Amino acid sequence: MDYTKSPLWFRIRKVLRYARMYGVSRTLAKVRGQYHMHAQYDVLPVRKKSASGARHVGIIGCGNFAFSTIAYHLNKEVGQVLRGVMDIDIHRAASLFEHYRAAYYTTDAEEVLSDPAIDLVYIASNHASHAEYAIAAIEAGKAVHIEKPHVVNEDQLHRLLATAETVGNALIRLGFNRPLSPLSQHLLTTMDTQEGTSIINWFVAGHKLDPDHWYLHPSEGGRVLGNLCHWTDFNLHLIPTEGRYPIRIIPGRADRSDCNIAVSCVFGDGSISAITFSEKGEPFEGVHEQLHVHKGDLLVSMTNFSELVIANMECKNRFRPLFRQHGHKQTILASYGMSERGGNAPGVDIEYIRQTAELFLATRVALEADREIVLDSSGIESLKASIPHQNKIFKPIESVISDA
Repeated sequence: MDYTKSPLWFRIRKVLRYARMYGVSRTLAKVRGQYHMHAQYDVLPVRKKSASGARHVGIIGCGNFAFSTIAYHLNKEVGQVLRGVMDIDIHRAASLFEHYRAAYYTTDAEEVLSDPAIDLVYIASNHASHAEYAIAAIEAGKAVHIEKPHVVNEDQLHRLLATAETVGNALIRLGFNRPLSPLSQHLLTTMDTQEGTSIINWFVAGHKLDPDHWYLHPSEGGRVLGNLCHWTDFNLHLIPTEGRYPIRIIPGRADRSDCNIAVSCVFGDGSISAITFSEKGEPFEGVHEQLHVHKGDLLVSMTNFSELVIANMECKNRFRPLFRQHGHKQTILASYGMSERGGNAPGVDIEYIRQTAELFLATRVALEADREIVLDSSGIESLKASIPHQNKIFKPIESVISDA
């Protein structure tokens, strides 16, 4: 939703509410991000590619998220480390460059990728281009942060993994922020104290998108890959590795396959997860999320990453941080740790990159075909082998998997 076009009274109430939820500094960054998206220069700022100095980070894709989240947290927590920022819209690149005092801006991704002074690249472009830029960055020897989704089809996943294995010691982190939020970390640690399987329920009310929104273009993966992947990914963190497969994916949908949907997963250990995603209207406070988990004697509820309630028999504890924390800062700083100046921290495991991608790709398959499917440990290949191509109803599955 473009809040800059809303009535003044609405914008004032929105800012006041957000200041209470996120704090003044974060709210101002979000406000500036809205206006950043409309930046237009009569005369573009002078572009001077200065000596590297302390600036060693690149950004590819200078949209709202890059401006109000990635660049904001880097600037606030680390300092002026941005060197090259790129966007196909020169005005957005210039706006981010000017506000965060980067060394240069460009519309040519190759300029960022070939810059020897850059050792870490954050990729926040359109979804279909994430893997393509990431592959090029890995081949150029950069550490890479890939915003979600890191791939939009099976071919991209295969090529991304193959590139990482060929290069060797590739440093990659993904932009799934929610598991790294402070409340999530406390939740995951507490769940590890319990034996047995889990019952997991997510209710999510997402932003209402216009029919022509770029998220909804088939090549971008729709809302399943653009939004629902956050919660399919979180589910992998809630289920022990040895108990994940096979995963039965059971879709519930009406006329559309990517919003106003419900998806249930039955994992190999018997754990069950249900995700309900609604787009009935625009939530005033942004995306609304509620999580409920039952494991052993543990009953957990978490609302909007602003409150966590953990009940274990007669003991009940409530955790409420001062502001909402979705884990963006923690995720961005964890990726910064992969850079030479950040500390040379390791990237994530390649197997995790594969598993989380195959789960959201398979979820899209199930919703597109409107039928239950089973994903086993061999991944997408197991789905392809089970598709009777001669049956008309299965054609959407084949097209989704191969992105032909």
